[in-house]
Amino acid sequence: MNSGAILEAAGLTKEFKGFVAVNNVNLTVERGSIHALIGPNGAGKTTLFNLLTKFLQPTHGAIRYQGRDITRMQPADIARLGLVRSFQISAVFPHMTALENVRIALQRRRGDSFDFWRSEKVLSKFNSEAAALLADVGLTEFSDTRASDLPYGRKRALEIATTLALNPEMLLLDEPMAGMAQEDIERISALVRRISKNRTILMVEHNLSVVASLSNRITVLARGKVLAEGDYAAVSKDPRVIEAYIGAGHV
Repeated sequence: MNSGAILEAAGLTKEFKGFVAVNNVNLTVERGSIHALIGPNGAGKTTLFNLLTKFLQPTHGAIRYQGRDITRMQPADIARLGLVRSFQISAVFPHMTALENVRIALQRRRGDSFDFWRSEKVLSKFNSEAAALLADVGLTEFSDTRASDLPYGRKRALEIATTLALNPEMLLLDEPMAGMAQEDIERISALVRRISKNRTILMVEHNLSVVASLSNRITVLARGKVLAEGDYAAVSKDPRVIEAYIGAGHV
């Protein structure tokens, strides 16, 4: 394993009844970086992301995290190792407040399934840490607001707060800016930059302005294969990348 890497994939392949969605992909994510995974529609980004986060098992290849082979591990097991993902569709409890959502994530980190049967007084000891996480993502004023009543961008911020409650060393974000207005994009971009200071981030993202401003390194996929890799200045000028995006208005 590369000594500077936190996550590596080697020869990663996923076939679906003869269709090869991810084809012999090699990927190295450096510790402490913001690494973006981009590509045109149908490039295999989501499949690769699901392989790395163990929501799919590879047909061939291997994945190593912190030097440990996690190829056949389950999502809950790698989360306990500090590798945690968020989802493209906001995954929070809609009828609970922002504080309660983060508190549940803190309870989950304890690994005690019986916390849900304990008294409110016992569970309230998590409130100060939950409030601190809400402050980190700019949601202090929404602490007592039900998740279902939050604007979309704020709901995504809440999801990131619940993910941070698991204390991940590496955070995987699936299209964190999807469906957002420009004001929310700027807010979440600033949040991602802030939380990256002491952790590694791998994100799938379609908004290339966001990718350009946040990412240290970019991997471009096309038809299930790695097409190009490097910083934004390099990949945006690569003729293969330009050809792959022709007609999409992204490059």
